[in-house]
Amino acid sequence: MQSMKYAAAACAAVLLAPAAQAQGADDVAALRRDVENLRQEYERRIADLEARLAQAEAAAANGQESASVSPTPNDEVMVVDAAPAAPAPSSANPNPNIYNPGIAVALNGFLTGASESAGGDTIAGFATGDEIGRPARGFSLGESEVSFAANIDPFLAGFLSVAVGAEDDIGLEEAYLRSTALPGGLTVKAGRFLSGIAYLNERHAHDWSFSDAPLPYRAFLNTQLGDDGVQLRWIAPTDQFLEFGAEAFRGESYPAAGAANNGIGSYSTFARTGADIGVSASYLAALSYLFARSADRDSAGDLFSGDSDLGVFTLVYKWAPNGNPVVRNLTLAGEYFYGEEQGLFNGLALDQAHSGWYVQGVYQFMPHWSAGLRIAGLDSDDPGAALAGASLDAMGHTPLDYTALIEFDTSEFGRLRLQYSRDEAALDPNDVLTLQYTVIYGAHGAHRY
Repeated sequence: MQSMKYAAAACAAVLLAPAAQAQGADDVAALRRDVENLRQEYERRIADLEARLAQAEAAAANGQESASVSPTPNDEVMVVDAAPAAPAPSSANPNPNIYNPGIAVALNGFLTGASESAGGDTIAGFATGDEIGRPARGFSLGESEVSFAANIDPFLAGFLSVAVGAEDDIGLEEAYLRSTALPGGLTVKAGRFLSGIAYLNERHAHDWSFSDAPLPYRAFLNTQLGDDGVQLRWIAPTDQFLEFGAEAFRGESYPAAGAANNGIGSYSTFARTGADIGVSASYLAALSYLFARSADRDSAGDLFSGDSDLGVFTLVYKWAPNGNPVVRNLTLAGEYFYGEEQGLFNGLALDQAHSGWYVQGVYQFMPHWSAGLRIAGLDSDDPGAALAGASLDAMGHTPLDYTALIEFDTSEFGRLRLQYSRDEAALDPNDVLTLQYTVIYGAHGAHRY
């Protein structure tokens, strides 16, 4: 070992000799110092690794568990593996922290200016849920989140997310078990979770490309659909990405209500496919369907009992030069919603169809900086003369929403966003300017495509 050390130093000196002859005495002296420093550095590193190797071999000889020899913080090269260790008892856990939960926190805050006050938000032609409103004027907290995620054992993982709203209300957003070892590409999830329908529904608010959900999500899903239930997913073993899913829910969340059908009041299915387009682009296409049954669903005093059907078509395109999104990248997304409700609305017969759409694009034009545009619209059938003037009557109005943003990301964990919206969802338009911050810290999982 000692001869190898000096041989390395000697080889370096031989290689440097021609250059030294061509330089002055000062340069020769500097090169010699560099060679000596290199030799001493290698001696120090080898001595340190030899000492740790001896300790590992001694531990193995005593029947103790051994691990690979890791470099110290100053070591950049020469990582040596220790001799094979004696088998550890079956009850030993080589990583005692493997089942400890990863804890993450996402914080949101707003400074909002608007031409019309928020809080009593409505959408013409829709009897909506109670979560469609924008942030109040002035300073406010958005929805902040604390999440816990961990493997429970080799077969199950768990996730829990607690959301804190602007009014200091605390709610359980998600709490579910998920299988990790089923064969054939199958995954089962059970508990309370966000539905897999559409493109944005599973994403938590801090992962949205804009400060608020698109207009169709607000109208058809009360911004986001989450409920107690069970989900089955299957990923096909094909080169082309193919995923299929089915869900059954209790039926307490809009557009369902009242936990009809003995507590199994809504069902959904979805199918997704996607692939790369060359080395710089990729796409995702999806179809989703939701059936929900309501028993006295209350929308600002309006009661509906009956069935709701909703279909969603999704198309997403992503581009980054050579597949590297660090400097520049573009994401385009669009969805079309079509829904129909049949039943009794305030005791009157109802059979009404609705549709909605949005298209959006976000372009990162240089590191840290992005700009985005979004346009969304809705349409409702005439609910009939008996319901003229009710919330389901759009009165000839077509709800629209135009949104633009500029965003600065301090890193993947911090964001400052300035967003302007021209909200024409209600009969009276609203101009909204929002400054938002979002930060995430802790062991946060990767975001979806």
